[in-house]
Amino acid sequence: MADVRKVIEEFSVKDLEDNSALNIMVESCSEIGNDSKPGIQVHFMGRIVTFEPLNVEPMVYKAKKAGLTEVLLENDSWMAYEDQYVKVSLVLGTPLKAKVEVKTRSSEPVVKTYDLPFTF
Repeated sequence: MADVRKVIEEFSVKDLEDNSALNIMVESCSEIGNDSKPGIQVHFMGRIVTFEPLNVEPMVYKAKKAGLTEVLLENDSWMAYEDQYVKVSLVLGTPLKAKVEVKTRSSEPVVKTYDLPFTF
């Protein structure tokens, strides 16, 4: 069966300093990863962050072991500046959630969460 992708949400956060914008797209995927299980992907600035069971399960284990409720995906986020960034995190709980926090120089942080289609 072919992977069916559906856009969950697209949004932009405008920066009035230089009239630019940070554009985010989140999509659901029916078959993703080596196990071809459902998951979601977050697209921004040419980057794709994938949340699928094989890469999320170890993160959940390590976070629970450390007593964390949220894991910032530092290598997958864009945090070049303190006043403008795109942070992608995994939020533990039922259901698991992907969290996207976007800030430009002229905006307040915009935070959105998306339920993941799997649990552990």
